[in-house]
Order: sequence, then structure tokens, then C-alpha cells
Amino acid sequence: QVQLVESGGGLVQTGRSLRLSCAASGNIFNINDMGWYRQAPEKQRNLVATITRGDSITYADSVKGRFTISRDNDKNTVHLQMNNLKPEDTAVYYCNAHVQTLSLDQLHELDLWGEGTQVTVSP
Repeated sequence: QVQLVESGGGLVQTGRSLRLSCAASGNIFNINDMGWYRQAPEKQRNLVATITRGDSITYADSVKGRFTISRDNDKNTVHLQMNNLKPEDTAVYYCNAHVQTLSLDQLHELDLWGEGTQVTVSP
């Protein structure tokens, strides 16, 4: 069994910073893409940033220049450094990972989500 556990959310004022972390644990053979998504109240879940195993990165236009995604393949972790936060960044942030597990000599592909961590930015 593989799970993702997020940490680092909280309440901050406009212009401040937060760092989110996500750790994958369990029977992991390999992790391909990892990323962060967010969902504001009554809105759909949207991409924030993704990073491939080879460090190819994609950002949503709304966070370019303010957020930085990074990963540590040895520790199976992904991080999101969020600077100059704005009230419109308020949302539940979800970690996502495309994980491969090996069982009985067969690779299995899993698309996993964390439980989410709340980020609230006050005006």
C-alpha cells in the first residue's frame, strides 16, 4: 500500500510565504510525475504545478514567478515553495503522484492523491 502525506499548510497574511511538502511511502518501485493541485470552495480542482522525474516543470499561469516546485527522488518527496501569497491562493492543496509498484514481478500504475492541506491567505 502506498500513501501520500502532505504537510505545511496554514493561515498567512498577503505577501507572506508557505512551504508545502508531500511524502510518499509504502511499496514504491518508481515515481514518475508528481505535482500539486488546489481546490477553492465551490470550484473544481486545478493544476498548480507538476514536475517529472527528470525535473521538467509546468506551472499554472497564476503562480508563475511566485511558486517553486521541487522533488527529492531519493526521499520520494515533493515540495511547493509559495511566495508572495495572495488571497486568491486560498484553497485546499492536494499532492498527486504517479506511482509504480512491483508485485509478483508485475508493475502496477497508481494515480495517488493526498488528503489535502488547507492554505488560507488573509487580506
